[in-house]
Amino acid sequence: MKFAFYTLGCKANQFDTQALEQFAVSRGHKIVPFSDAADVYVVNTCAVTAESGRKSRQVVRNARRRAPNAVVGVCGCFAQISPETVASLGADVVFGTKDREIFFKNLETAAATHVPTCHVVPYKRGDPFEILPAGGLEGRTRALLKVQDGCDNYCTYCIIPYSRGHVRSLPLERAAEEVRCLRDEGYREIVLTGIEISSYGMDFANGVGLVDLLETVCRAAPEVRMHLGSLEPRTVTQAFCERIAALPNLLPHFHLSLQSGCDATLARMHRRYDTARFYESVALLRRYMPNAGITADLITGFPGETEEEFSDTLNFLQKCAFSAMHIFPYSERPGTPAANMEQLPRALREARAQEAIGVAAQMRASFLRTQIGRTDDVLFETGEPGLQQGHTTNYLPVSVAWQEDLKGSVRRVRLVGSDGNHMQGELCTM
Repeated sequence: MKFAFYTLGCKANQFDTQALEQFAVSRGHKIVPFSDAADVYVVNTCAVTAESGRKSRQVVRNARRRAPNAVVGVCGCFAQISPETVASLGADVVFGTKDREIFFKNLETAAATHVPTCHVVPYKRGDPFEILPAGGLEGRTRALLKVQDGCDNYCTYCIIPYSRGHVRSLPLERAAEEVRCLRDEGYREIVLTGIEISSYGMDFANGVGLVDLLETVCRAAPEVRMHLGSLEPRTVTQAFCERIAALPNLLPHFHLSLQSGCDATLARMHRRYDTARFYESVALLRRYMPNAGITADLITGFPGETEEEFSDTLNFLQKCAFSAMHIFPYSERPGTPAANMEQLPRALREARAQEAIGVAAQMRASFLRTQIGRTDDVLFETGEPGLQQGHTTNYLPVSVAWQEDLKGSVRRVRLVGSDGNHMQGELCTM
């Protein structure tokens, strides 16, 4: 049969979809683009904001309308928290964020029997980590490895603890095995991802934590670049930095969850740090890895955010001097405490996002200027003769004019210029 997949949301969702794709191929099916004719359409949904929920519903509706005789299967966070809504859109098979192999087998059964299935099981503490096949099906450049799932933070704006359950972690021995397998398949970089990766090991009784995982995977495949996913600032201590600085294949790029640069706003968000603790993390990372790329997330227009609080946030961004940022206007998510707070006008949220994006662009241009003249190892993701592109170790995009196929290779590059967002480079010949 022909299977088509559509993924909304985070890298953890991308990993889950890639696992479903591998189930399909291993069972003799063919994968086609979502826009093509298929026997089965699979939508992996997101629920992190009201907008992502709306997009998830839209994709399911469109698939059902376009292919009335095909099977439409829906999984992911939105399906986990709103299975009845998903079923009402015409989905044939509805699962949530667990039991993906059973989900796939139900897709095959539905194609044969045309009997609908809705199987969404609530999470409970002590649920095991669901081990899925790692690695994508396109190319052998960069692979995702999900090492953690679930979240116990319960930030006031976030629905994810309800859609992903409690913290669950991939055992160290299995993580080492997975990275060795990905190395043997030819991958040059592995992105370690999860829902709240800083909580890795909280479900273990042996005291193992994130830094133990990083040491394990880096030493299991020293030839492979290891790229860490989003970090909570409280994870970054002096002891943490001392240990990761000794790992030569851990990339010096760190994405810290900020969300606001104002202590009062952080308190309303129920974040577990203040700006002083956040800045301590930034300073520690730069002390131990001076050329690290440090990036962050920001939500503008959170309920109750005053002009003064927003001004504090902009000043804090400039103090941190991030190399890049992901900035979003606040979007209320029904079912979260923040959705019941007094909301700011949407236009104001968006205007503040645009202002913060302008500050972030200036910081990025400034950081890229500091990189001109450096040499760094670049992993190339494109291989067409001409302008080829890759990323430095601190995760800056680089373009190099070259006539050979560089895709999948790591080459030494001198950074010779910048347009404010990307770097231009020249291959080092010696």
